[in-house]
Amino acid sequence: MTEKHYRALVIDDDKEMRQSLIHLIEAAGWEVEAHPEATDIENKVAAFLPDVILSDVRMPKSSGLDLLKDRTTTANIPIVLISAHGDIPTAVQAMRDGAYSFLEKPFEPPRLLTILRNAAEKFQLSKDAERLRRQLATLSGLDRVLLGKSDALKNVRESVLDFSSANAAALILGETGTGKELVARALHNLSDRANGAFIAVNCATIEAEGFEKRIFGEAGVSQGLFREAEGGTLFLDEIGTCALDVQAKLLRAIELREILPVGADRPVTVDVRIVSASNEPLDQAVDTGTFRRDLFFRLSNVVIDLPNLRTRPDDVPLLFEHFVQNFAELYETDVPDISAEDMATLFAYDWPGNVRELRNVAERYILASRRGTASVQDVLRVPAEMSDVPTTLREAVAAFERTMIAKAIRNHKGKMDDVAETLGIGRRTLNEKIVKLNLNKSDLV
Repeated sequence: MTEKHYRALVIDDDKEMRQSLIHLIEAAGWEVEAHPEATDIENKVAAFLPDVILSDVRMPKSSGLDLLKDRTTTANIPIVLISAHGDIPTAVQAMRDGAYSFLEKPFEPPRLLTILRNAAEKFQLSKDAERLRRQLATLSGLDRVLLGKSDALKNVRESVLDFSSANAAALILGETGTGKELVARALHNLSDRANGAFIAVNCATIEAEGFEKRIFGEAGVSQGLFREAEGGTLFLDEIGTCALDVQAKLLRAIELREILPVGADRPVTVDVRIVSASNEPLDQAVDTGTFRRDLFFRLSNVVIDLPNLRTRPDDVPLLFEHFVQNFAELYETDVPDISAEDMATLFAYDWPGNVRELRNVAERYILASRRGTASVQDVLRVPAEMSDVPTTLREAVAAFERTMIAKAIRNHKGKMDDVAETLGIGRRTLNEKIVKLNLNKSDLV
């Protein structure tokens, strides 16, 4: 059986062994590239893109064990080690350091081919899984739902991708307006529960006397939110506002996966993933006795912290431009030019309402532009003198340039010659600014 889609990078300083390995592996239908030493391995991997690396352990300049020390240079490709001086301690250490397998020379060719094939198949599966994750993120619009270039937002997006496949309860923490429900929906949409219902409820808006009926249902009257979310996700926003007696029943429902509707004689089994959220630190509520410690532990198997907008000022112009574009399309109007004064105002404002407030400001900005009076300062209703300016002039200029270039790329659908002409700069200067400002053309067109 041939494996023509697999590639092996062979490293062995013994010329005869190297030629023998090439002949053996190529006969199995593989593509093979061989080298006498493991130096410059990063460039060798980048050029050949192997599915597995087969390396001798002992070589003059760089040993096979050295390949295991920095896995970033080998792009996490499985490494199979072979040695004429095999011993148990070396083999154990190699496996601990991340080797896929360890073989002592002389080895049986069929066994080596089996190990290489299994290693390559595993690597291909891992690449397929990563590719699927990226596709899912694109399909769900995760980059646009959780828009931002800051490291904090990148970490949130990675957490959503990592935890979406888990069935464990998730707790989302963040100030009002940071997008907790958006994150909860993303967790649901990227999970295997995506075909089920996503039921969201703000616990703070339900009156205490009617809470149990609303959540657990009432026998012969209503089924409640738990059963409405059967097979899907139940999002409990502002979970910290629940009374202690309700918290006890929530704990029981999560632990036993069953609920007892009000007035019912028997519990009902439910299959629901619980995602909760709070704009207050629940660990502090636990310390003050207003929130059950055991429920907190049950809800926080997975925790995602959402950063506020004040801590990621570089994302403000990006978000504002995004919302302005959306509302311009909604209200069927042109996108107004964002002035330097507008940009300075966006940077200087504290954004207590976070992304939700910024979105509302963008909508008011577009509505004002239809009357020819678009000004961020006016729609924000802030004083003319604002002492809280960007940290440096360079930061403000960079943010303004980023916004203007992104807008031009969108308007010209990625035609860079037209973008450069519109901005009044050369193509080379434009390319340098795109790299410097960390703009990704594919995200804009």
